[in-house]
Amino acid sequence: MLDTSDKKRLIRSKGIYLLPNLMTTAALFAGFYAIVASIDGNFDKAAIAIFVAQIFDGLDGKIARLTRTESDFGKEYDSLSDMIAFGLAPAIVVYQWGIERLVETGPVWGKLGWLAAFTYTVSAALRLARFNVISATTSKQFFEGLPSPPAASLVASFVWLAADLGWSGTGSLLLAFLVTAAAGTLMVSRFNYYSFKEIGTRKQVSFTYIIIVPMVFVLIALNPPLVLFCLAASFAISGPFYWLWRKVRPAKVVEVGPEADDNNYRDQV
Repeated sequence: MLDTSDKKRLIRSKGIYLLPNLMTTAALFAGFYAIVASIDGNFDKAAIAIFVAQIFDGLDGKIARLTRTESDFGKEYDSLSDMIAFGLAPAIVVYQWGIERLVETGPVWGKLGWLAAFTYTVSAALRLARFNVISATTSKQFFEGLPSPPAASLVASFVWLAADLGWSGTGSLLLAFLVTAAAGTLMVSRFNYYSFKEIGTRKQVSFTYIIIVPMVFVLIALNPPLVLFCLAASFAISGPFYWLWRKVRPAKVVEVGPEADDNNYRDQV
């Protein structure tokens, strides 16, 4: 039999274990709400809901680590939640906003439209599956392929910006198609994306970050859809640019010992 103190500790441990899963459930709800809002034609609310899902998605892992309640169940549940909030919801939101109207420009474009939305969804599923398999063996400094939350940010912020500016022409529909297809392609690419995990683990943060972070929040407050789209697009193209930079930069020459010059020893880093 458990005494009163043991029962209280057991209840408390269960409550702590439940907390990160509640955050995951909140992210899942936000993704579901984004789908419903887009069906009702509330595209700005749908886009905002996807960003809210990202906030909860970022909290669940941190809470689990702080309370030492990480579990295989939580990881799997988080993955399923991410699939809904960042894989399915953005595709439906952008499809409902305008991609479905590509059929007005011709039957071929109509088929390409829903194919782009589906490609985004299946790319998110493949990206999440790949992350679950290789996350334990890869570098913590970089992600391989565009993570699904930033990809969702790119699509959601575009829809939010387009709805805010009243875009509805053929050009904006084609741009939505390109953004969706690009986000899906980058998720399954081999491009490296900086993870920003090192910043959170440092005991001392650079003064530059202390200045930049508040400025970013101020800019977001001034024009949320435009600034968020610019940030998401910049991060999305950082992977290809980093790959290109590594290809064209000159190899570093490392001399090893006094005899290195005589032997013409070169170590490409």
